[in-house]
Amino acid sequence: MKSNRHPFRKKWGQNFLTDSNLLDKIARTINPTLDDTILEIGPGEGALTERIFPYVKAMAAIEIDPLLIEHLKNRPILQGLSLVHGDILLEDIESLPVANPVRVIGNIPYNITTPIIFWLIEQLDFWDDAFIMMQKEVAERLSAKHNTKAYGRLTVVTSAYLNFEYCFTIKPDVFIPKPKVDSAIVRFSKKKKPLIEDEKYIQFNKLVATAFSQRRKMLRNTLKGWSISDKIKEKIGFDRRPESLTVEEFISMV
Repeated sequence: MKSNRHPFRKKWGQNFLTDSNLLDKIARTINPTLDDTILEIGPGEGALTERIFPYVKAMAAIEIDPLLIEHLKNRPILQGLSLVHGDILLEDIESLPVANPVRVIGNIPYNITTPIIFWLIEQLDFWDDAFIMMQKEVAERLSAKHNTKAYGRLTVVTSAYLNFEYCFTIKPDVFIPKPKVDSAIVRFSKKKKPLIEDEKYIQFNKLVATAFSQRRKMLRNTLKGWSISDKIKEKIGFDRRPESLTVEEFISMV
């Protein structure tokens, strides 16, 4: 199956890397070792998979496209790779056929980047680091400063749990089909100590989402249904808009 013959599915956001030099650069950045167990999200036709699988202890790949599952099964270099046909957002790392903690890699559909990052947060105990390809604009939002347009829910929630490193930019012309945006590889690792307890994650995520749901409104309007003490409200200043709050100020409300 050649890349230019695969029936690309828009609903699955399929854009396959075709540049060998870039694929080699990504593999070097990941730097697989014989002690690693790897989970790949969306292996596609296996262009990156074949550069990682021979050099690690074990590897599983989850792919939503059944045609690609069959293609990967028939590639001699990938014999022994554990393949899962499914949607990563419906899976738990612990239930996949590879020992954890894993290192995660993935060229993911850009329309589910935020859900996948939140999925990583929910799976903190089961992975060591993650290299995710995403839209450059989204990668830049991760490190956005408060009081900027790029600063939002993704920035706040991710910053409470994860460290992230912008590795490098990828131009559209190395993909088939060609996307309309620049891409980036981002490396995630876990904070030694999360800024907020695991049991408060759901509440924290919902509070931040509610605050940014109408980002031009003051907190006293968007968070009026939340049980937040008057002392905290006064300290923060509920006449402010959400983009003006630091991550620590959001954390103080839960």
